[in-house]
Amino acid sequence: MRDPGTVTCCTSLPPPPSLPAVPAQGHARPQQGNLSALPLREFVLEGFRGGVEVQALLFAVFLALYVVTVLGNVTMIVVTTLDARLHSPMYFFLRNLSLLDLCYSSTIAPNTLATFLSSSKAISFAGCATQLFFFSFLGTTEAILLAVMAYDRLVAICSPLQYPVTMCPVTCARLVLAAYCGGCLNSIVETSLTFQLPFCSSNRIDHFFCDVPPLLRLACANTALNELVMFGLCGFIIVGTTLVVLVSYGYIAVTILKMRSASGRHKLFSTCGSHLTAVSLFYGTVFVMYGQPGAMESMEQGKVVSVFYTLVIPMLNPLIYSLRNKDVKDALRRLGQRPTAT
Repeated sequence: MRDPGTVTCCTSLPPPPSLPAVPAQGHARPQQGNLSALPLREFVLEGFRGGVEVQALLFAVFLALYVVTVLGNVTMIVVTTLDARLHSPMYFFLRNLSLLDLCYSSTIAPNTLATFLSSSKAISFAGCATQLFFFSFLGTTEAILLAVMAYDRLVAICSPLQYPVTMCPVTCARLVLAAYCGGCLNSIVETSLTFQLPFCSSNRIDHFFCDVPPLLRLACANTALNELVMFGLCGFIIVGTTLVVLVSYGYIAVTILKMRSASGRHKLFSTCGSHLTAVSLFYGTVFVMYGQPGAMESMEQGKVVSVFYTLVIPMLNPLIYSLRNKDVKDALRRLGQRPTAT
């Protein structure tokens, strides 16, 4: 007989309080002070804020800009290729500039147009890296090519007798190849440094395409090296190419002012004015976006500036070079009359 006052080990105890269930799906957000990188498979491009009406308006604006950009640059490529009178170094560089503008805007615009129509606005990790690579590659190449075009005008105006020898087809091809190599090298450095960072705070990019500044804001590691490299490379490219342009046009201006022919001065000023306009637009917007320390802080300002140099400038360049260039306008006229003549 058991003593009723004795408590045995078999006496049942009240169960411990149950803990709240943790959802099995998704990745837990890292706690502050103990961040771990999330295995991201995609990013979300937040783009421009606004309701359905705003998104529809932006879609129409982006589509119009992109269509005009494609038509203008394709026309410039076709005209400078088919017209034998435009087979000169100047138009060889201009043809490459149009090709860069066409590819540059096509890297951004189609995906941006798709995000306006999509509810998810997602872009894969590999797609984001690819977009950043080509965006940086084409933009840097264009900056270098604009400096090459300024040097071409310098030789043509200041040393016209030596121009055919100095700017022979082989030299022109090498200069363009050097521009592409410089752009590729810069893009490899920026893209590899950016995507080796761990992303742990979020996968939402506060931009309408993958660019370095908004991506660095998502990293949970120290980005000082990335920012230093970005500003250093951009500063070197902007300052270096700008110096080439300024020195070239300084000598050109002195040479033109010494000319006695008023018609000759007007033609040269018109030709050089087109290039100076394109250079000012491109370098000005790039400096506003990347050449100042505060560029990382204002993403809304960055979006507006990005629209300008990814869509507006590629759209304007063919108009600038065709409307202010008599040779291009004559070539367009001959191209339009060719089907009638046959």
